[in-house]
Amino acid sequence: MEAFLVSAGLVAIAEIGDKTQLLALLLAARYRKPVPIILGILVATLANHALAAWIGAAVADWVGPTPMRWVLAGAFFAMAAWCLVPDKADEGPTAIGKAGAFVATAVAFFLVEIGDKTQIATVALAARFHDLVAVIAGTTLGMMAANVPAVLFGDVLSRKVPLRIVRAVAAGSFAVLGVLLLVW
Repeated sequence: MEAFLVSAGLVAIAEIGDKTQLLALLLAARYRKPVPIILGILVATLANHALAAWIGAAVADWVGPTPMRWVLAGAFFAMAAWCLVPDKADEGPTAIGKAGAFVATAVAFFLVEIGDKTQIATVALAARFHDLVAVIAGTTLGMMAANVPAVLFGDVLSRKVPLRIVRAVAAGSFAVLGVLLLVW
């Protein structure tokens, strides 16, 4: 349960203001079809985070527990610093083509999520917890928790929640995880 809750919470916070959330806003504005967009986000996230979690577990098995603890702590500290850097909407793919809302969202989200901080967090969380199902379910829930409101209410939310505060909370969360890894 810890792996699920930590994964969901960290990814939900880290995703706020992220380029994939900005992509969700752009897709919602373009297609104005929330259900296919939300389903596209779900499919892309499940595929991307399943691959990331598998890689994280494989690396953890290969490296061993003691060196992995230091690698993960460093990764979480790097994630904390990365969270403080704002993303821009123009970093994602510019041409969505004539695909429908579902296909455009699934493909764009999968591609934009490659190398993104939430994907790297999924790798690190899977390496830390060794529970692929809980990590994938948690990170997917975190992505959906951050992106579904962006699709449905993005305009209102962006005016109510300052992104600099969200980035600071996300950075603090990753830093706390890094410290906990070094202490335990």
